[in-house]
Formats: sequence, C-alpha cells, structure tokens
Amino acid sequence: MTHFASAPIEVKLIDAICQPYETAVGAARTCYSSKGVVYPDEVSKTKKARAVRDRIASSTLLAGHLTTRQHATFVFAVSNLSRAAVWSFLHSHPFYNSEQVSQRYVEVKTGHFAVPKMKPAALEIYNAAIQRQQEAYLALIDALAPAIEREFHAVFPARKKRPERWERTLRRKAYETARYVLPVAAHTYLYHTISALTLIRYARLCEHFDAPTEQRELVRKMTEAVMEIDPLFERELDDPIPLESTPEHAFLSERSAAPGDPAQFTRRFDKRLNGRASALLSWASNGEAVVAEAARGILGAAPEQLPDEEALRLLLDPSRNRYYEETMNVHTLSKLSRAMNHTHYTFAKKLSHTADSQNQRHRMTPGSRPVLSAHYTGEPDAVPPRLFSKCPPAQEIYDRANADAYESVNRLLEMGVPDEFAFYLLPNGHAVRLIESGSLMDFTHKWRTRLCYTAQEEIFHASVDEVLQVQEAHPTIGRHLHAPCWYRQRSDCAPFCPEGDRFCGIPVWKLSVQQFDRSL
Repeated sequence: MTHFASAPIEVKLIDAICQPYETAVGAARTCYSSKGVVYPDEVSKTKKARAVRDRIASSTLLAGHLTTRQHATFVFAVSNLSRAAVWSFLHSHPFYNSEQVSQRYVEVKTGHFAVPKMKPAALEIYNAAIQRQQEAYLALIDALAPAIEREFHAVFPARKKRPERWERTLRRKAYETARYVLPVAAHTYLYHTISALTLIRYARLCEHFDAPTEQRELVRKMTEAVMEIDPLFERELDDPIPLESTPEHAFLSERSAAPGDPAQFTRRFDKRLNGRASALLSWASNGEAVVAEAARGILGAAPEQLPDEEALRLLLDPSRNRYYEETMNVHTLSKLSRAMNHTHYTFAKKLSHTADSQNQRHRMTPGSRPVLSAHYTGEPDAVPPRLFSKCPPAQEIYDRANADAYESVNRLLEMGVPDEFAFYLLPNGHAVRLIESGSLMDFTHKWRTRLCYTAQEEIFHASVDEVLQVQEAHPTIGRHLHAPCWYRQRSDCAPFCPEGDRFCGIPVWKLSVQQFDRSL
C-alpha cells in the first residue's frame, strides 16, 4: 500500500553482483582457506556446502564481521523520489555514490512533486501551496533575467555581441537561483550505487527521521529488486527499527512534555556564526607541527633536513607537490599526502536546504544534520541567494512565496498532518544548521573545488569563510589554500582554468582569498 497520491517511487536494478549472499560467504571462507580463493559457486555445490554456507553467513552477520558484505554492489536507477528523502536518507552517510539530476541546470516541471495521501481539506491546502511555489519559481526565472544578464556581461562585455550563444547559460543561471523557492517535495531521479552492506543497513534504519514513510517504501523496492536476482539475500535482512524506538524520537517525545524553544536555539547558533556562513569551532593549536612531523616520519627526515614550513610546502604547495596536477585526486593513495590526515577542523555552518544537499556530497567532511522538526519555529527561516540583493523584484517574490509556504506548513500541522508530510512544503531555501568536521586532507580537496567561481554560490562563500579562518589559525597551511586555477598556475598547467567554456571570466589565480566575491 502506497502512502502517496503522486507518481510512485520507481526503482530499477540496472547492474549488480548477482550472488551477493554467496559472494559474502566465499569472501569469508577465503580468509581461512589453505587452498586459495573460494568462489561464490563453490559455497553452494553440495548440501553439506550449503549448510556450511548458511552457518557462516549467520554467524558473521551476528558477530558483526561485515566487510564481506561490501564486495557485492548494486546500481539502482531511482525516479519519483523527493529531494527531502535524498537529503535525509540516501546522501546522509558516506557509503554510496550518486549522480542526480541537477536543479541548477534543468528546469523543474509542474506536477513532479511528492504528494502524500491526506484528508481532502489538508490535501487541498498542500496542492495549492505547491502550485503557488511553482508559480513563484517561474516568476523568479523571469524576474532574475535582467540582473543575471547585467552581472554576466559586466564580466564578459564582448559576449553582448552574440547574445544567442549565451542564452542557455543565462537561463540556467536563472534556474539555479529560482530553485530556492521550490519545495523539497520536488521529485528527482538519479543513479545510486551501494554495497550489499549498505543496503542491509538501509533496511534496518529506513524509518528514521525525516521522511520515514517515503524511505521505507524506497528501501522495500530496492530490496525486492535485489531478491529477484538472489532470493537468498532476504536472509541478510532484519525488520526496520521503528521510528518510535530510535533515540532521536525518544528524546524529542520526552521533550514534548516540556518543549524547548527552537527559536532560542537558532538565535544562539546564528550568533555564533557572527555573520558568516561557516564559523571555525575547533582546531588543534599545534596542527601545523603535527602534520609536519607526520611528513618527516614518512620520509625518515630530521627537523634539520625538513623544517616545519618546508614540510608543509612539500605537502600543500602545487609547485612542490605534483600530485595537484592529477585530475584523479590521487592524494588519498599517496604516502606523503596522507600526512594531512593528522589535523582536523570543525565548523558550525548554516546553508539552505538546496545548498546543503550539494554540500553533503562531500562525504569525507561529514556533518551532523538536524531533525527538521527540532529546529522548526513556525516562522520563515530561509537563506536567500546573494543575487536577490541586486534584484529587488526577485527578493519580493521570494519573501512573499516563503511566507506563504511556512503558513501552509503551519496550517497542515494545526490540522494534525504529520511533520514529515507537512515539511515537504518547506522551500529549498529553508535554513539547515549543522556541525561539520574533517581532516586537512579532505577539506583541502573540498576547498580546492568549491573556491571555484563556478561552484554553487553558498558553498563557495562558506568555503571562503572557512579558508580565511584557517589562515588565521594555521597561517602556513592557509597560504596554500586557493581556487583550482591557482593550483594549476602554481604547477604550470595550462590553461589555468580547468572549466573550459565555463571559465568564470575572472583571473582568480591572481587574487587573494580575501578578495574573493561573487553574486552569480
């Protein structure tokens, strides 16, 4: 039974290891085999072998010896899933790979939204709210056009001579900015690849916040698709942990008797940001010395041979470290570069829901994201794109649409509609407050991509905030953090910009990070 009136979630298994159960057992047996590799077909050859197979599968699962389940992988094509469910579930952990249709480059069409089944009066409010959000989105695309064209041609004045060539580029810029007003109910479609172990975990925890009903339906279809090619896989699955049995639900239920003040929490969080998108909370005061010592340990060098500053240059300066010329990001395999894993940074940050949906794809700088209901104040709480400050008509449309969206959410909640369904109306711009941590290794990779002027605007500005604060905390490290074109310029790779036709038009490699600024 579906709980949605909208198009059902579609899941197609388009590629897979066809014997996930027997592959896991073969891998387990190989660990103790004196005769070489034990192949999946061997573990089911005889009745005796099958008994051993099932015993090993059960015992390793019970004991938590789970790495054997990582050898089998599944490639799913998923359609008609809400952006809310992707953010709260599919992309909220590190063990996956996804390629998802982008709202930055593809116009969102009418009718492609998750619509939960509700009583007629509530459904009327819900559908009318989504219709108004869609209308505001289309109005924003048109309202933004003059400001986008003005900003674009201020950077590329010569391109005015051939406006038809750049019409699609400018239109996509409008999509990117106008999407902030769309609801997180918007459907998406994607490739999603996971291991058997991750799917087993999905099956166990699919009912957690924030979209448990949709998540449960998605996982049911994923596991059914796998069991069609391997019925034995069902033995690996356990019933989902009910939402009511999760520690998050237990705490929030207990607190409902004496509720806290979400508005007070958000005010305190925002005060800590002090006007930034991202504020540095924690770092090791001796982080530079630790990283330098790790580099010396790798190379067997004494401080006299490799002083701290030179060690950090060897790691971070692209004129010394040729790994930065590689497009395949081979740092994680490099002995030397792994020295950067030994100092960490923690940031408090505030992004729109749509920006954080991109930000969370940096899986090696994980964030602790909120239960949405725990932060919900009932008042509009959305992050506006910076371009709106240069386009008052767009700001007006955005503010009016958001006020309407939050009012619709409140009306649904007052009617007893569950949080998970009412919150599908939250706009893409809804503020997400989180704590994010990572090593220098992983943040360096993130900053090197997100300081590009073509990167998503909010994540760009958050990255600028982060690098400027790291420059204060760790100045030797900080002087080697910059945009991708700077790395190419420092290592004599031409052209300096790696983006080809998407060149932002600004020689960013000549700027200091303090000079970085953009609204488009």
